Amino acid sequence: MGRKNYLVEGGSGTGKTAVCHELRRRGYQAINGDRDLAYQGDPETGEPVAGITGTAVHSHHLWRVADVRELAADQREPATFFCGGSRNLASFIDLFDAVFVLETDVETLRRRLDQRPPDEWGGQAAERQLIEHLHVTREEIPPGGIPIDASAPLARVVDDILRHLRDGGPG
Repeated sequence: MGRKNYLVEGGSGTGKTAVCHELRRRGYQAINGDRDLAYQGDPETGEPVAGITGTAVHSHHLWRVADVRELAADQREPATFFCGGSRNLASFIDLFDAVFVLETDVETLRRRLDQRPPDEWGGQAAERQLIEHLHVTREEIPPGGIPIDASAPLARVVDDILRHLRDGGPG
């Protein structure tokens, strides 16, 4: 949907959904990939998989690649932000002019996870353990992304992302 396409990535609890909503509020085209593009699938084949529960949900959290490609090819908007994370990012990362990585300290992460209801991802103890492990190891964060301090107030986080675009930064 954009002549320029940007990915807003980061671990669970870093604020990807909040950033998506704020970008939309400000009039930008923003897609919540975790809600609008995601499904549970085999990370190797992409085939949908049913009946996955617990922390396995995370490792099977994929985005529909054809839909991502179609949205990224649409040139009607000057910029489109794809917000969220997926285990098949390598299948479409080439579509993005830049990747912004939301980063936060562990105290902020824990405070945000404490606010999640039990039926939301990160609301269960095992899910929270995985989130905290991934936060420390950064093993699912795409390399080369532009770090954004997501422990700051939401307006400043989005301002920082947009400042990179205005200042002749990425894309």
